[in-house]
Amino acid sequence: MDIPTPPAPPIARRRAILAELAALRDPQQRLQWIVERARTRLPLPESARTDAHRVQGCMARLWWVAEPRGNRWHLAADSDAVTLKALVGLIAECYDGETSHGILDDPPDFLERLGLLRQLAENRRATVLRVARSLVQQAMESLPCPAPAPPCPGPLP
Repeated sequence: MDIPTPPAPPIARRRAILAELAALRDPQQRLQWIVERARTRLPLPESARTDAHRVQGCMARLWWVAEPRGNRWHLAADSDAVTLKALVGLIAECYDGETSHGILDDPPDFLERLGLLRQLAENRRATVLRVARSLVQQAMESLPCPAPAPPCPGPLP
């Protein structure tokens, strides 16, 4: 009997994807690899293609779903622009199932580090960065605030 393999933890999945991308020396090859990967991704269900999930400020239609479920994030993305679908979808793939602490400890800056955003038009680049920043912001906001410090006692006698 074959026992299904559990999905890789987000950090392991992210490291495997980044290792494959880093092995490709040319940023254009990296982008092509990401686009091909995006073509195999299931589209976002129509029920998620709402104005609430629509990323504003982009000429193309882009939907970004970031929902906390328990202590993990459920992430998904889709767009009618293939490069946005590929890049933002890769962020979703790399961080889906991650905790807020995991997102903050290893933020989604790999697209810049790998030179993938240099090839985009400024508006598309800004949109991808805005999505990455919003994920970090949402992760930060989801954490409980530290307890306030107790009030200082009055002057010492």
